[in-house]
Amino acid sequence: MAGVPARILGKLRALCLGLPGAYEEAAWVGTRWMARKRNFAHVLRIVDGWPPAYARAAGGDGVVLTFRATALLHDTLRDAGPRFFIPVWGTKWRTKVVGLKLAGRIDWKEIEMLIRESHQNVHKLHG
Repeated sequence: MAGVPARILGKLRALCLGLPGAYEEAAWVGTRWMARKRNFAHVLRIVDGWPPAYARAAGGDGVVLTFRATALLHDTLRDAGPRFFIPVWGTKWRTKVVGLKLAGRIDWKEIEMLIRESHQNVHKLHG
């Protein structure tokens, strides 16, 4: 299965690993970034409907990023357009999870803000 493009993975890696206590792991599919043994960002590529849970949540194939969000941000992004999606498994991390389709022109400032907030959520929950 094709992976996440190197350019996207490299930018996400730089953002995530620049945060205090962050480290990277290979996830069951894709790559995830952790702090305090908790996932705060996960990127993967959906190909031919696999993995199916992600394909259903995102509405098709492509590269997606999932991250933690506060209740307010979760509610805002739920209605922010088709780039964002709410996975059904999204409350298993004790915070809400939001997905973002990484296609077309990527707003790296927006992604940096979302990742920083997700990282802060890990520290607030498990600090």
